[in-house]
Amino acid sequence: MNQPVFDLRHRLQGIETITEFLRAPQSKASDAKEDKSVDENLWNHRKQSAADWFRCLRDDLCARLESLEPDGAVFERKPWQRGDGSEDLGGGEMSMLHGQAFEKAGVHISTVYGEFSEEFRKQVAGAEDDPRFWAGGISVIIHPTNANAPTAHMNTRMVVTTKGWFGGGGDLTPVLDAARSDTHEDTVDFHAAFKAACDSHNAGYYPRFKEECDKYFFLPHRNETRGTGGIFYDHLDSGDWDADFAFTQDVGRAFVEVYPEIAARRIDLPYDEAMRDEQMQRRGRYVEFNLLYDRGTMFGLKTGGNVESILSSMPPIVKWR
Repeated sequence: MNQPVFDLRHRLQGIETITEFLRAPQSKASDAKEDKSVDENLWNHRKQSAADWFRCLRDDLCARLESLEPDGAVFERKPWQRGDGSEDLGGGEMSMLHGQAFEKAGVHISTVYGEFSEEFRKQVAGAEDDPRFWAGGISVIIHPTNANAPTAHMNTRMVVTTKGWFGGGGDLTPVLDAARSDTHEDTVDFHAAFKAACDSHNAGYYPRFKEECDKYFFLPHRNETRGTGGIFYDHLDSGDWDADFAFTQDVGRAFVEVYPEIAARRIDLPYDEAMRDEQMQRRGRYVEFNLLYDRGTMFGLKTGGNVESILSSMPPIVKWR
């Protein structure tokens, strides 16, 4: 089916204020005045700083994706609370878009806390002896309508138990075999953006986190990678929280800058039923990975997260043969 061509000019206008905020240096948690209760005060400051950042990043990405919707489709927000409401266990806010350019896109933020179950605490660093935890983050999944446009995923998070660390990354999943190449323009640009973010902090980050991504987003039963990769990191605790937070911010910025550019040059290209069929089958692989192997899915389900939000990563339409 041939899709109508829309003028992409000026679609990214009107979001300069958010973008400038995100580009500006954020206040360091170490600026907080320290006293005898420094540990608790400092970590509370860090948690709030991270949660505020995830929200601002959400707003910027949503604005950019909405600017690519020719029919004016916008994200719908839906807050949720963890637990039955009898106690404060945190929660989050879903942002879902069902448009013409993006068949389904979810940009979600959450801040949850409480205690891990006895079974799960043994699987989380720093939680075996003290099950209390705090976790905040942003999770993104984008399924474009046009088969020429790749699916993309990104998340960054901060987790605190008796230890504290960051994790996250982003990966690209072209749905057409012709685009599933390390030399394809989309993959080259996607990796270049993350490499630049990594190199500005540590020259060893990109090769290390690229390898971790290739290992993580792999389907053993299919003997294939989910897509053309990106970066993935977890338990990042260099001993300098400010530096780790700054890196995590740059990872988020890199995705917000590069993916809308990739999508913009693909969403109006013509495609036919055979390409749509190939897209549907590749989405099936996406479902297989998320339900069988994805740690984020398992973490959310085992910590009483919002099921609707967790499973919103699933493509809207898939096909298996």
